Amino acid sequence: MGSRFGGIKQVQPIGPQGELIIEYSAFDALRAGFSRLVLVIRKDIEADFRATIGRRLEQRMEVHYVHQEIADLPAGFRPTVGRTKPWGTGHAVLAAQTIVKRPFAVINADDFYGASGYQSLAAHFAATSDYAMVGYPLRQTLSEHGTVSRGLCATDPAGRLQHITEITKIEKTKEGARYTNAAGQMQSLTGGELVSMNFWGFTPAVFPQLEELFHDFLRKHQADPKAEFYLPTALSALNESKKARISLLQSKDEWFGLTYREDLPASQSAVKALIKAGRYPAPLWG
Repeated sequence: MGSRFGGIKQVQPIGPQGELIIEYSAFDALRAGFSRLVLVIRKDIEADFRATIGRRLEQRMEVHYVHQEIADLPAGFRPTVGRTKPWGTGHAVLAAQTIVKRPFAVINADDFYGASGYQSLAAHFAATSDYAMVGYPLRQTLSEHGTVSRGLCATDPAGRLQHITEITKIEKTKEGARYTNAAGQMQSLTGGELVSMNFWGFTPAVFPQLEELFHDFLRKHQADPKAEFYLPTALSALNESKKARISLLQSKDEWFGLTYREDLPASQSAVKALIKAGRYPAPLWG
């Protein structure tokens, strides 16, 4: 919804011909072998997406639109009084379950992930049906203009994913980063920690698993109008309970995104640099 950005940030142009971040993501995914795009949106902004993303991408790949709404809840649950936005990233993935029937990637539409993550994920699914997460060093994901929320990954000595802790209000510092924990204590981070940027790889087997966890979440947190069913937290629970195996992949590319409106010029400059380096054509679609 772009509350910190001050508008629908997913339709903000960042390319020289008005290209959007999601267009660069689709371009990279197509080159890696993905063939379909499912956009999870609110029904009231579908017209904006069709007029911007749809008019270009529908000519190049199969595009579907599904709606994530506050009232889209399992039987026996009602919308929380005072709630103003849907139930988070795990809820968003569930909105796509009637459309998605094959192994798939999940990304944020306002994050630029780079090509290597899609290539790694495509290679992963060519070899296994395990779930996967593409991680990034925390220092690459911080904003100069305010705090961010990130899923902090814990790994074993071999580098395998153990669990993910969702941390909010992380701010950049000269030494790395810091945040305030639930006890009100300031915690320091080096910046080298691997974090989840909601770049996942799943098979359709994840949908019934998420539904079960969403039921548990609602039973505990439905009364809280700001509670969110975070995808990293849900996958961490599946991993820890041995109900899913999650491979940890690392991108070789820089991440950037639009958390605050002040992030927009830096994102536009980053795209220009990538075009100059020959990583993307300009215009993107020729």
